[in-house]
Amino acid sequence: MKWFIKLMLPALVLASCSKEAGSPVEILPESTGERQETIAHGSIALGDKLENPYSVRNVSAALASVYPTRADVQVPANARYVRFLPKDMEEYSILEGLGLDLFDHPLDYQILQDGDYYHDPSIPEGEITWQYAVVPVDFSFPETVRHEVIEDCFIPEEGMETKGFADVDWNAVERKAFEVSGNGKLLVPETRSKAKPSGRISIMDDKLGKAVGISCVKMVANVFVKVSTVYTDADGKYSFPAKFSAKPRYSICFQNKLGFTIGLNLILVPASVSTLGKDDPDGIDVTVDSKSDNTLFRRCAVNNAAYDYFQQCTSWGITQPPKNTRFWILNILRPSCTLMMHHGAILDTKLVSNYLGMYKAIVRVFAPDIVIGSKGKNGKYSELYTCAIHELAHSSHFEKVGTGYWNKFATYILTSYLVYGSCYGTGNGDDAGYCAVGEMWAYHVENMVYESRYGVNPHFGSSYWFKPSTLDVLEDGGVTRSEIFSALTSEVTDVDALKKELLSVCPAKKTVIDQAFKPKRK
Repeated sequence: MKWFIKLMLPALVLASCSKEAGSPVEILPESTGERQETIAHGSIALGDKLENPYSVRNVSAALASVYPTRADVQVPANARYVRFLPKDMEEYSILEGLGLDLFDHPLDYQILQDGDYYHDPSIPEGEITWQYAVVPVDFSFPETVRHEVIEDCFIPEEGMETKGFADVDWNAVERKAFEVSGNGKLLVPETRSKAKPSGRISIMDDKLGKAVGISCVKMVANVFVKVSTVYTDADGKYSFPAKFSAKPRYSICFQNKLGFTIGLNLILVPASVSTLGKDDPDGIDVTVDSKSDNTLFRRCAVNNAAYDYFQQCTSWGITQPPKNTRFWILNILRPSCTLMMHHGAILDTKLVSNYLGMYKAIVRVFAPDIVIGSKGKNGKYSELYTCAIHELAHSSHFEKVGTGYWNKFATYILTSYLVYGSCYGTGNGDDAGYCAVGEMWAYHVENMVYESRYGVNPHFGSSYWFKPSTLDVLEDGGVTRSEIFSALTSEVTDVDALKKELLSVCPAKKTVIDQAFKPKRK
């Protein structure tokens, strides 16, 4: 991880569209002193290898025990427990594209210490570790990705029809398979294994004073190789499709149903995982608040902001951020930034290429789109929420104007930082107009969302030279958010051009436009 931090800090100095005007890098990670989280976010520590109750051999033995007349019968494999070793992110993406639920740790080992990630000690640091999965028995393995079949399995499923086994009580056989394999102590009383796990995952909004659901995030539950996944609904409620005879290991994978991911456990984990540990097979209810694990809190707050923003873009009539937007949340940073590196911005400029040199290709592979600086915001839902909204407004702007525009924006930010120690500068440098237009828009959206959610306009950004309140006045005067966004074309590179384009978009609203852009008295 240290080599990653050393690599990325220079790139983050280039942080275009920082929400705060100071240096993007507050302090080095070595000096943070951030407290250890109560939920394990470090490496998983494995214990002994366990006998897999779902292997064909063990299920067949269990079947013979429950039904002695079938002592010579072997159940047919309906799944395979496998592992893959992709050599690079291109091969990893192939696996992701197949819709596999990938685990970076083996599923048939005792977990001595839980955590969010595991790296096989036989794999050099910095390379992708073994990825474990359960696939259908007829799965077609990609030719280019190394794989190993660990074990053929039979995993009973509700309503399953298996030729020649119509009269079998698979629940009884499954429980017996745990006993046969030496895992009987893991079984819960049968009365507690009848329901599908369900519940609600929510988080306290400090300003609203109530818990809100964690929207459309991926929930994962597994017992050995029996894996079940489901997305929460908009209110954070979930219900898994599978039942479990033992306590499942629950986790939240921050891969949202709308297509964005929040990821920074290790470099090679596109979507972060917060492990909730083993719990009741009936399901769990979790309410995250300011006293909860900080990392989990941050991820949930940003997830909700992004979900709400993506949904609201349609009602506002503005462009959504690019597909597969990638978030990183870094507690070593205070300001946030919209780099859009995963979607090709910044890295193509000569300035950045020269600066990063041989690391350019590596940064491109692992690049984030939006970096949320959470330093000083831990436990503060409204601050994390509106901070993410600000950066998402930038990402919609990026999607409309493209990388060339964004590169000029970034160059201005870098130059301002180097010369003035402030990302926004004084407004007098080359391409300052890009900064003015971009930041006016992002602060405007942030202020309007805050006012809609909490009932008051905080006037974020009012002290800066580009005066985002101009757009607040426009919207209050009847110019819609969609009309403002329509004016943010790639040709609009300064405030005068923005006014001219707005007059073209909505000429009938000339009076309010002239009033909004009227020079303020000093």
